[in-house]
Amino acid sequence: MSSDLLVDLQDDLVGDDTPSPALDQLKLVQDKQWPPDDPFSLSKSASDIKSLGDKSHLSWDDPFYDIARHQIVEVAGDDNFGRKVIVFNACRMPPQHQLDHHKLLMYLKQTLDKYVESDYTLIYFHHGLTRENKPSLSWLRDAYREFDRKYKKNIKALYIVHPTMFIRTLLILFKPIISFKFGQKINYVNYLSELEEVVKCDQLVIPNRVREYDDKIRLSLKPSVVPGPISPPRSPPLPFQQFGVPLSALRHMAADSEGIPLVMRDTIGYLQENGLQIEGIFRRSANVSLVKDIKQKYNSGEEVSFPQLDNVHLAAVILKMFLRELPEPLLTYQLYNDIVNFHNVDTESQAERIRNMLMSLPEENYAALRFLIQFLAQVSAESEVNKMNNANLAVVFGPNLLWGQDASMTLSAIGPINNFTRILLDLHQEVFA
Repeated sequence: MSSDLLVDLQDDLVGDDTPSPALDQLKLVQDKQWPPDDPFSLSKSASDIKSLGDKSHLSWDDPFYDIARHQIVEVAGDDNFGRKVIVFNACRMPPQHQLDHHKLLMYLKQTLDKYVESDYTLIYFHHGLTRENKPSLSWLRDAYREFDRKYKKNIKALYIVHPTMFIRTLLILFKPIISFKFGQKINYVNYLSELEEVVKCDQLVIPNRVREYDDKIRLSLKPSVVPGPISPPRSPPLPFQQFGVPLSALRHMAADSEGIPLVMRDTIGYLQENGLQIEGIFRRSANVSLVKDIKQKYNSGEEVSFPQLDNVHLAAVILKMFLRELPEPLLTYQLYNDIVNFHNVDTESQAERIRNMLMSLPEENYAALRFLIQFLAQVSAESEVNKMNNANLAVVFGPNLLWGQDASMTLSAIGPINNFTRILLDLHQEVFA
């Protein structure tokens, strides 16, 4: 995948995504005329559905429970540039007669509603879409019309993984009704290894069928053109490296007595002075090349001056990236189960329970967490101006404070993690008293 695909795209201009009159005039093709399935895609989707079991993050009486249990739509933390990642798995769609496609569309909108105010990335795993579970072209047309500018404005990239002749033909068919700016955001990804430029594949819950298919097509290539592994092995840390290094190691490199990592001190110090009243702070992404340059400077021991760079969103992205790239999350794997199940704790006992949980953290983790939460409380105090209250901050920072040991993120875990983060912010004065 060429590097130009990773260029951060600018916001759409007002009106650019207004549905074209051609939308209503589109001559719909009958399902039987759709392009044939890829030879590797002929296996049925039902096997994936059966293997999932009941893993919905919603209660059984929720109106979207029947959709959520299939895990067709997932939220997977942030990409490499600080943008939320929404994943759509075609192979998890059950046969047409078993799925309410209108309800699927409403569920997708409900999921996106939580994130569309921020920059976000959409990843579509196409493998597993068969004649059995393909939605109709009329549904696709209606879906495009349903997603107005609110949803298209902040989507920075749509990655179609393992595209087939079918999906390429479909996009050609829809070309008259897709705005030019939205069309620029569509990128084809032929192999999972190419996704590493965008997001750490380990944090995605990639269906087994998709991984097996990727292995199959990689093996079918000539040795000279086989792409690299999905997750290349970690190289030894550089002498001054800041990203991807355990907090225990960074503690010895910290200049202050509390052992706060350099990146956190630099970014938070700058944001406290310049970012508290910036609307949408932590919701915007930053220029890709700038992010890479700042990360390289930190890892090489070079000085980074955010006042000189004069870019609030860049500092915000660097802070989130630093937390996300820690080898172990700031809240540690040890607390994962306690945090995911925290909703069972009585309201009156929550502050004391959190205090006791955090006492088990290593000293450097506790110090860094307190430093971060106290800063986020300052951000929230200006929420009338910056629109970032505790709930919004929790959505942004929750997935960057905790993830499972397998690094993957699912909606069933993100919801409780975000809820715990919000409660921690609500009760920060009692917790850190």
